Amino acid sequence: MRPVDLARPYGLSGQAIRNYEAAGILPAAGRTASGYRDYTSLHVAALRTFVALVPAHGHAAARSIMALLNTGRTDEALTVIDRSHAELLSDRRTLDSIEQALTELTRAPDERPAHRTTTVGALAHRLGLRPATLRRWERAGLLQPRRDPATGYRTYAPGDVRDAHIVHQLRRGGYVLAQIVPLLGELRDVTSPASAASAIAERRHRLHTRALAMLHASAETGDYLHERGRHTDNG
Repeated sequence: MRPVDLARPYGLSGQAIRNYEAAGILPAAGRTASGYRDYTSLHVAALRTFVALVPAHGHAAARSIMALLNTGRTDEALTVIDRSHAELLSDRRTLDSIEQALTELTRAPDERPAHRTTTVGALAHRLGLRPATLRRWERAGLLQPRRDPATGYRTYAPGDVRDAHIVHQLRRGGYVLAQIVPLLGELRDVTSPASAASAIAERRHRLHTRALAMLHASAETGDYLHERGRHTDNG
């Protein structure tokens, strides 16, 4: 089989196939009597597996998995896969924590008008924390309170209060501050409970899609290992 024959079903070029072989994504091809590359069913299975791994684990991890499988380092390849599954589970737990924080915030009684602000002491009391903790979160980039122009004191708008609740919930779940920063970045454009629910639903959908991709990739990887074994036995 020529490179172009292997590439065509996936909309790739023959050069892409040669690049994949050079990167270890595909096992080394044999050569014809005239010196041309000759790809086999093993290479078909390898390419099919790589294509399935990319949406499941990302391009870099997929490349690493294939390179490890093609050099017989199966345990290391499975470790990369396991790490990716663990990250997905962590993402699910993070989303659960964010949703719980937003739910608690929605249920919490608050008689203040939407435009009113909160002081650091009042917010700390509401969360059962010390004001110093809120100031530490601010230094880490998690909270962005403004300063009262007359007094210079910190003032927390409703969005800041929401962020503080989310940080508090995630911290109780064991997350370090550096892990929380990008999560808040995704939610800062959320302007209402309805949009927050929509953002969470969209994130859950992405996680669900990735989980299904992982199932498909696992099946393809298993088939590829079987194909490699068959070729080894016949070699």
